[in-house]
Amino acid sequence: MCEGAEAATPEPPRPARAPAPLRTIGATVGEIIAAVVVTGAVAGLGLVVVDHTHLAAFNTSNVAQALTTVAQLVALAVVALAVVLLRRDPRSRWGKVVSWVGVSGFATATLAIPLSATKLYLMGVSVDQEFRTEFLTRMTDTASLHDMTYADLPSYYPAGWFWVGGRLANLFGIPGWEMFKPYAIGSLAVAIGVTVVLWSKLIRADRAVVIATATAAIVLAYGSPEAYGAIIAVLTPPALVLAWAGMRRCVPAAVESADHVRTLVAAPRGAGWAAVVGTGVFLGFSATFYTLYTASAGFTVVLMAVVAAVLSMRLHMNATGASLWQPATLRRVLPPLLRLAVITVIAGAIALIVWAPYLIASVHKPSEANTAFHYLPESGASLPLPMLNFSLMGGLCMLGLLWIVVRVRNSVRAQALGIGVAAIYLWSILSMAVTAIGTSLLGFRLEPVLLLLLGTAGTFCFLDVVAWLIRRVRDYRTPRIADQRARRVALAAVVVGAIGAVAFAQNIPQVLHGEISVAYTDTDGYGVRADRYPPGAASYFKDIDAAITRQVPTPRGDTVVLSTDFTFLAYYPYLGFQSITSHYANPLGQFSERTAEIERWSKATSADDLIHQLDSAPWRSPRAFVFRTGPDGYTLRLSSDVFPNDPNVKVFTVDFPEKLFDDPRFTVTDVGPFAVVVRK
Repeated sequence: MCEGAEAATPEPPRPARAPAPLRTIGATVGEIIAAVVVTGAVAGLGLVVVDHTHLAAFNTSNVAQALTTVAQLVALAVVALAVVLLRRDPRSRWGKVVSWVGVSGFATATLAIPLSATKLYLMGVSVDQEFRTEFLTRMTDTASLHDMTYADLPSYYPAGWFWVGGRLANLFGIPGWEMFKPYAIGSLAVAIGVTVVLWSKLIRADRAVVIATATAAIVLAYGSPEAYGAIIAVLTPPALVLAWAGMRRCVPAAVESADHVRTLVAAPRGAGWAAVVGTGVFLGFSATFYTLYTASAGFTVVLMAVVAAVLSMRLHMNATGASLWQPATLRRVLPPLLRLAVITVIAGAIALIVWAPYLIASVHKPSEANTAFHYLPESGASLPLPMLNFSLMGGLCMLGLLWIVVRVRNSVRAQALGIGVAAIYLWSILSMAVTAIGTSLLGFRLEPVLLLLLGTAGTFCFLDVVAWLIRRVRDYRTPRIADQRARRVALAAVVVGAIGAVAFAQNIPQVLHGEISVAYTDTDGYGVRADRYPPGAASYFKDIDAAITRQVPTPRGDTVVLSTDFTFLAYYPYLGFQSITSHYANPLGQFSERTAEIERWSKATSADDLIHQLDSAPWRSPRAFVFRTGPDGYTLRLSSDVFPNDPNVKVFTVDFPEKLFDDPRFTVTDVGPFAVVVRK
């Protein structure tokens, strides 16, 4: 040390920082939690406000449509404000919060106002919505992962969305069926807010808001009737971009030196692992909600791993002159496979949260063949080509397809969305091919995801074209004129984009007109038909429930009822002896054998014979029967699988002679068109 120099003061040790992937994951999780809180609050407030209005039914008046358009315009204006704030400062906290408020308000207004005068959600309690409502009613009655219908069985269908909704309904003391509408709308609004967060981690923040708003409009128009599936669908495009970013990072880059020798530069250690973890979490979360979309997304990720491995091997061979079968070339397959394995382990661990009880039970209990895939409507017999439809959605899909083709060589986003689109078409082809062996893969049900992928790509195309035009006019030699022209191009793009957004948004209720109308024509759990017309047979359900509870001391959730008016089970949490159809039934429940057992009961020769058969059944026998009255006695409507026919369900009736229940061990109560038989 030189004379006179001051001794250096030692610096305090810096606190250890978490690895970059962990910091990235932690920041993202924190932002997702904040988005969930904000969007949930906005959706909840919006639903409360709409619930206190007194609008006419959507299918008998245009007032709800008009107010929906106004609310959508306000929400889109809030989204535009968020874009401006984030364009000025990509880290603006206010910009993020305003974007969450805008997209959740848009989703809430688009669905809540058209449904304001009914307590039912889209499609009411008809067709598939019947068993979904039944499932939510079951999860309201119990916190266990119980089957929606059968006694003493774990759930076969993923219970994640239904369990959360059921717990909320139980917390607020709301019947499960009544909770369905606000919960479906609120959960969709929250999912769309989370989509904003995910896109903001992948692209510029202001663009993320635009992309998320576009996907929100698409999923509300084409996926919202199946709310729990729509949540996974709207998250799929950013999740696939995230997955490909993780896979792509394990592919070495090929560079060419000054002497024209190509060499490989490996990615930094740990690069892309946050994306790998995020992909595993998404697939695991998806598996707790919707099996088909999870399988499709998993298939896409596997395809990505294959593409990454092929690219890595090809680059290695081009750079080194090695052959395909040399060990150094084959080792290039390992990094993508390792990442795929990590994704699988993470996804599997999360999926077991809801799947473990069923998997354990399936080892010990007999089951029958699963018929869930036994469905092939006309739309499933050909490939979906939405880009050829003459509509705004068709035009956006065409732009998306062209953008993917043009940008696939130099854009990770285009590559990811392109692989996703290719995977859906491969899945659809396989779905049609396996009909030869008596099943399908339900490829037609992936069309909402296809629309989202192509629609996302189309929005990117629009943004990229506008950016390219602005760059071109800025090349003008005079800076002042260049700036003026750039502002004009930007203004024109804003006007065109705004007109397209408004045109698409205000048409969403018309796209959903049929589903909204059913919500008004179906009779709800209080026996009310929202369009003020006379209610259907469901108006008698409260009297049926009273007749059963008056005579049966056990709770509803522990009482087995044989009824083929399954809406009764959707409104009241009784256990059912038989499910709606085999396609929605738990394979462990042995649907076909139960149907045969019911037919045997109808042929009993006396009350003694019937009681003997009931006591000898391999399942918990019904404590109560809810029949329809007919000229030949008491009737039940049963069904059987007749795939590959379309419709795939054959409905038939069985008649129980009234004399079977003319016995002191039974009581019979006539309720409207129903006969309620309770075994003492």
